[in-house]
Amino acid sequence: MSILRGLDAETTVRTAHRAWDLGFALVEIPLSDTTASHALSQVVAAASQRDQVVGAGTVTSVAAAEEAHGLGAAFTVAPGWDPVVAQASLRLGMPHLPGVMSPGDVQQARSAGHRWVKLFPASVVGPEMISALHGPFPGLRIVATGGVDGDNARTFLAAGAGAVSLSGATRTISAEHVRTLTTARRAAD
Repeated sequence: MSILRGLDAETTVRTAHRAWDLGFALVEIPLSDTTASHALSQVVAAASQRDQVVGAGTVTSVAAAEEAHGLGAAFTVAPGWDPVVAQASLRLGMPHLPGVMSPGDVQQARSAGHRWVKLFPASVVGPEMISALHGPFPGLRIVATGGVDGDNARTFLAAGAGAVSLSGATRTISAEHVRTLTTARRAAD
């Protein structure tokens, strides 16, 4: 997944096209500043022309989930676990990727029916956390996010992450690098 944060709408759309051209499966636009709503709506419009999927990130309130839905987001992502926000997103028909950092967070998210979680910030807890979480939570699908880049993504995938989210790297990463990461992800499955 490519996270496009803090860019003006035109740059966000251009970078989303680059992400799709490179082979990123998903694009996330965090709703973290005043320009993000416009950028999200513009990327959603561009995605519809290419049959791509766009979600809203940094969804930390019911109001943000409602805004994301109104702007056409297909899914929501949060930095932490909040059952009220998760339920609001699901009620609106958008899958929700809750952020977790501890086994307690994972257990709560799993109890609420989430098979996928976002380990955040992944670079702080390290790839070893992914391996450790798979012990008590077999079948858990983890998206490593936060401090993950083109250089360390393979390490997170090798540790058992089902996917990685890259922020900022989309503008500099090569298509070959994305193909290598995709191959590494499939090998980890």
